[in-house]
Amino acid sequence: MSLVLNTYYLRRRRMLEFLDVLKNTGDSEAATVYLPLGTPLPDIEEVLKKALGMAALPETLPDMIAFSRTGGVLFWGSTRKCLVVPPFPVREQAVFTGFNAEPLRHLLGVDYTIGLVLVHLGAYAVGLCRGEKITASKVGTGLVHGRHKKGGSSQMRFQRRRKKQAAEFLDRVCLHTREHFEAQVKTIDYMVYGGPHQTVMKMQKHCSFLEVFQDRVLAVLDVPDPRREVLEKTVTRLWSSRVTEWREEA
Repeated sequence: MSLVLNTYYLRRRRMLEFLDVLKNTGDSEAATVYLPLGTPLPDIEEVLKKALGMAALPETLPDMIAFSRTGGVLFWGSTRKCLVVPPFPVREQAVFTGFNAEPLRHLLGVDYTIGLVLVHLGAYAVGLCRGEKITASKVGTGLVHGRHKKGGSSQMRFQRRRKKQAAEFLDRVCLHTREHFEAQVKTIDYMVYGGPHQTVMKMQKHCSFLEVFQDRVLAVLDVPDPRREVLEKTVTRLWSSRVTEWREEA
């Protein structure tokens, strides 16, 4: 027998339905393991060994948990074998006999307040959501010319002008971010950034206001040019759990 892997994503409602199915699955051999964000790989391997004994586990499983940005919850039995990477961090390590989804259900039941800053040079979307609902947002564009391909003094003038345009654009995005988030600093649970990595880094460096959220950054996502629909899809993506399931195949 071999284990065949399948990975898919479930939004909150579908994930809760999935957990209901697990709860009603009678499996005398089942165990549930909660492994928090930041658990070192050797510790993950040791916990899985103790919890599951001689069960044949996929070689990549410990790495999948170790490199997750939120930790993982493993449901392992004779009837179902799956790893859930939830949208928000697992905080406590725990091992249960049977399929115990209650800590995960509680995690998914909290309507976290999340700030989103999605930025490309020339387009941005700033949003605040509570749970899966966007409660405030600002979407806009700005003039930032593309790169100059010619050389010489004209290229240098163009680069200076482009640098000034980029700074003015980031100033505007920072202003809108402050307008939306300043009154919510104490209530925002997580911050999410989206866009090209270098642009996001420029934004964080340019906007000193964002420093207050450094310890609450949940993710930096790759997103297309920000528009209202991109903002909405990003919220959906944030609230989706990744499920990796293994099924036995002869």
